Amino acid sequence: MARRCELTGKGTLVGHHVSHANNKTKRIYRPNLQTVSLVSEILGNSYKLKISMNALRSLDRNGGLDPFLLKSKDSVLSTKALRLKRAIAKKTAKQAA
Repeated sequence: MARRCELTGKGTLVGHHVSHANNKTKRIYRPNLQTVSLVSEILGNSYKLKISMNALRSLDRNGGLDPFLLKSKDSVLSTKALRLKRAIAKKTAKQAA
C-alpha cells in the first residue's frame, strides 16, 4: 500500500494549483506519511506502521495504539493493521474471561 495511511486510510488527493491569473494546473496533495514504531501494551510488542502524522495525533488523543485500533472501522485499516486489531481483540477477550 503505497502512499496510504495504514490506520486512517488517508491517501493522495488531486486538485488544481490556481495562479493569480486564474490559470489552473494539476497538482497532487500527498499525506504526511512516516514509518513509525508503535507499541501495543496488550500484546507487549512494537510494530512498524506507515501512518500519517494526523493519525499519530489521533493515537495520542485516544490513549495509544490499542484503544485506537479497537475503535476504528475495519474498512479503513490496512491488512497489517487489521491483523493487529484482531490479535488485540482476541487477547482482551481472553483476559476478560
